[in-house]
Amino acid sequence: MHTNILTTAAALSDDDLLARLQALARKEREASAELVAHLAVLDTRPALYAADGYGSLFGYCTQALRLSEDAACNRIEAARASRRFPYILLLAAGTLSLTSVRLLGRHLTPENHRAVLARAENKTRREIEGLVAELSPRPDVPTLVRRLPAIRPETTAAAEPFQDSTRAPAASPSPMAASAAPPRPTPRPIVEALAPERYRVQFTVGQETQEKLRRLQALLRREIPDGDAGAIFDRAISLLLEKVEREKLGKAARPRSQRAIRPGTDSDAAEGVLPPRDPPNAVKRAVWARDGGRCAYVSRHGRRCEERTFLEFHHRLLHAKRGEATVDNIALRCRRHNQYEADLVFGDPGRDARPQQALGTDGRSPSEHGQRILDRSQ
Repeated sequence: MHTNILTTAAALSDDDLLARLQALARKEREASAELVAHLAVLDTRPALYAADGYGSLFGYCTQALRLSEDAACNRIEAARASRRFPYILLLAAGTLSLTSVRLLGRHLTPENHRAVLARAENKTRREIEGLVAELSPRPDVPTLVRRLPAIRPETTAAAEPFQDSTRAPAASPSPMAASAAPPRPTPRPIVEALAPERYRVQFTVGQETQEKLRRLQALLRREIPDGDAGAIFDRAISLLLEKVEREKLGKAARPRSQRAIRPGTDSDAAEGVLPPRDPPNAVKRAVWARDGGRCAYVSRHGRRCEERTFLEFHHRLLHAKRGEATVDNIALRCRRHNQYEADLVFGDPGRDARPQQALGTDGRSPSEHGQRILDRSQ
């Protein structure tokens, strides 16, 4: 019995822990592919699981194999698709996930399956959904603004953001049942690809926002005669984006040139006085465009971070080491990598030992040396 797995994992060094995780993930992918292949064969021999008392392959997976319902559905659909197209078993190499197979399976044909599966390799779920929308485009959904029924906090009706008024209302739960069952969280807003460059967006708003929408529809009747909420949403989000970019990045129709307010206040600051920490707006704009609105951290192996949220302007040569707020010295970092590089320099109280290569000889962080590796390879 592996009773001390967590203790064993905690005893590993940093490098051994990462290597072990890679090996375990590879084994899991290989085991999943092998399980899918065996389920594909079992699906052709229903008498086997019927003889053991299971009425369906799903029942066998959830009861005999003890898979969760979601895991069983994913693997059964992947198994049936792989029987038609064995090329799907590429997921053994980790290039195709079971979720991707489930989403794409019904859209594969003998003519397109190789090309489609090749395009699906190493793609995220959102990218796979976009590919599905391209293979089977759907029409735009009609604009709909509907009032939700009044609910109490302990009920679960909020789980349905749009309800059909023709359906019979659900029975009211008893006070005892309402107090015993914890409320389910409200579902996340929906952004779903319908067709190439067409998306369905669904969310719930309050009374005040709904009234603002109605007022906008009335005021914009000449420009938007049908009062389409999607067109109004597009205008509103464009204005908001312009405002946020102006505030956070200093974007402007006619940006000012970057210059010191008075001679001697920037690069030629007095001895012992640190240069300004905050980058000027012109530097923010240039850095954002150069880094593509994405974390620019590059590992020593040449892998660049893919985060695009919670980005911060990071000093490559640290501000504490008189690093200036210039385009060459400022780069985008996600919150995690900004904190990581600060910990390398100033120490992380959560670790017993500092990394061996916290800084290079030039005072720059390891990511800058990783960036040089990436630049040389391109």
